[in-house]
Amino acid sequence: MSLRFDALSRITANNEVINVAGSTKITSIFGENVFTMKTAREYLSDEAYKSLVTSIKGGKKIDRTVANQIANGIRAWAESKGVSHFTHWFQPLTGSTAEKHDSFFTIKSDGTAIEEFDGAALIQQEPDASSFPSGGLRATFEARGYTAWDPSSPAFIMEIGLGKTLCIPTIFVSYTGESLDYKAPLLKALEALNKTAVDVCNYFDKNVAKVTATLGWEQEYFVIDESLANARPDLVQCGRTVFGAAPAKGQQLEDHYFGSIPERTYAFMRDFEQESYKLGIPLRTRHNEVAPGQFECAPIFEDVSIAVDHNTLLMDIMDRVARRHKLRVLLHEKPFAGINGNGKHNNWSMATDTGVNLLAPGKTPKTNLMFLTFFVNTIKAVHDYSDLLRASIASAGNDHRLGANEAPPAIISVFVGQYLSKVLNDIETRVGDKFDEQDEASLKLDLHKSIPELLLDNTDRNRTSPFAFTGNKFEFRAVGSAANCANAMTVLNTILAETLRNFKTEVDGMIEKGDKKEVAIMQVIQRYIVESKKVLFEGDGYSAEWQKEAEKRGLPNVKTTPLALDAMITKKAKSLFEKNGVYNHSELEARHEIELEKYIKKVQIEARLMGDLAINHIIPAAIGYQNILLKNIRGLKEAGLADAAYSSQVKLLKEISEHINVIYDKVNAMVEARKVTNNIEDSRKKAIAYCEKVKEVYFDEIRYHVDKLEMLVDDQLWTLPKYRELLFLK
Repeated sequence: MSLRFDALSRITANNEVINVAGSTKITSIFGENVFTMKTAREYLSDEAYKSLVTSIKGGKKIDRTVANQIANGIRAWAESKGVSHFTHWFQPLTGSTAEKHDSFFTIKSDGTAIEEFDGAALIQQEPDASSFPSGGLRATFEARGYTAWDPSSPAFIMEIGLGKTLCIPTIFVSYTGESLDYKAPLLKALEALNKTAVDVCNYFDKNVAKVTATLGWEQEYFVIDESLANARPDLVQCGRTVFGAAPAKGQQLEDHYFGSIPERTYAFMRDFEQESYKLGIPLRTRHNEVAPGQFECAPIFEDVSIAVDHNTLLMDIMDRVARRHKLRVLLHEKPFAGINGNGKHNNWSMATDTGVNLLAPGKTPKTNLMFLTFFVNTIKAVHDYSDLLRASIASAGNDHRLGANEAPPAIISVFVGQYLSKVLNDIETRVGDKFDEQDEASLKLDLHKSIPELLLDNTDRNRTSPFAFTGNKFEFRAVGSAANCANAMTVLNTILAETLRNFKTEVDGMIEKGDKKEVAIMQVIQRYIVESKKVLFEGDGYSAEWQKEAEKRGLPNVKTTPLALDAMITKKAKSLFEKNGVYNHSELEARHEIELEKYIKKVQIEARLMGDLAINHIIPAAIGYQNILLKNIRGLKEAGLADAAYSSQVKLLKEISEHINVIYDKVNAMVEARKVTNNIEDSRKKAIAYCEKVKEVYFDEIRYHVDKLEMLVDDQLWTLPKYRELLFLK
């Protein structure tokens, strides 16, 4: 029996739902495995507690002597929960998290065994930097790297089975100081935004001392049966199906979206939510997504750095808990052809320490002017650095998704809705008065007319827009589901920091020349609207007309990752990131190299899988069915029947042979193309060759013929689980 039919028999015979008992009240368990400030108050001395608070709120370094006190307090808390080991938990450029566990146990010089966790172990550890992606920053013989404690992200306890480990969130840097992770650049970008945003906020409110970027991600994912997944080598090794004919019923009836959650999946959801709540992940929603077998969860908004940590944690939790339920979670951006892929919508905004959402429209001319300032600066930033935003979401997986079904196209544009479009147009066309100084009184009145009370849901939602304003935030919809949010958030916060800095410089210059502050602000806003309006688009991002219109406007439409990544190493990008203290030139070059290598390896793995499946699964099944047809034809001939009696079998036999021949020839040609491509030393040229000479030439054509065979070959001979089984059987 093949793995496929073994899996189907298991589902039929044993469809047990594993219900994990959990608290009916989320607040009773929320954050119980997190070293919160409330917990810190209980376990730390006044000196240590105040030092930790100052570090978190003011960004100041913690003295190493005080760090010993904090470490002892964290250990006491962890041990009270049964923890014996700790780890520095970080986010290297592999795309997943990393950890190396050490025990509290040690032996003193006199042989006494004790439990110990000092400030040095809390603050700094030394993992092997050469074994993680470094883009040439580290050679194999240069192994030293450092993880450094990030006090802004609280320590937590990870429970795996009966084991518990204390996790210390850290950044990861090389011996020479370059960042080797996603977290360090993100923290730098957030600080850059904080500084420039506070300066601009002070035009309107001198009490603002800090601006925090906020993020609410929406995580989409597929859930499939474990035994069916294990019967698909492509799912096991690539996370997506490289072959698979479309089922008769897919998502065309639109009956899955917001439908009843299947009981087995529901039990899995409740289980991973319980674990998430214990770790302080504020999950709020769960629902069926559009495609069959697809779902989504989303949390309450948090500070960006915490939200990023929580999302990376969640992806790990979901995978682990799914296995407990004999399920598999697919986070690949396009695990199944012909239906919706997975995104991770990044809902982003900014909040002041005075409690103001800077992207929430106000009720007075003054508050509306502050809203307009940050609203228009964001549009200007996206316009000026759309190539970097595109690079920030580039990956082999996302290339399959962008522009397909519900996903936005590779063209970066901004949707603001009809109402705000009219507001921007009204401001742009105020050519007559030019916001003259002597018209200050009427300026305020006119502001109140052209910018009336703006309510939160003053825009519709545009599911085809990669960057859409949705009432009090921008939704960056183009981020891939398997991605670390930090990459897109680092770029977004950096480009806005730079745009706001330029904005303030221009406004200050006008004020120094004698213009009133409000007049100067409005004139710069007006010019920014004019300069960036070509990035605004309110229509259907899927349409062919938009592709043509975008080209006329000069908006880039970079559809593949190798070319999209070029934006990372332009002079413009290097200047931007260096000026804002986020990346130096070496770090950018290294990340460009790492992303190219990721792309090459992923396409290479998929190509190998396609060849393996085609030769070892597809063709043997097709030949097996051919033999059955030949036996049937031979028997009919021997029975003395006329040719017309088995003409259909002969046609079917020939059709199958044609598909087999094409598959065999194309797989062999693809292998040769890979050999040629593997000899290319330059990473960029190699990635482009894998894209243009391997993927684009062979993947779709081989798949076409394999999928045709799936529809022709006897179902009993087909060894790979089909879409109808993967998507609908739980």
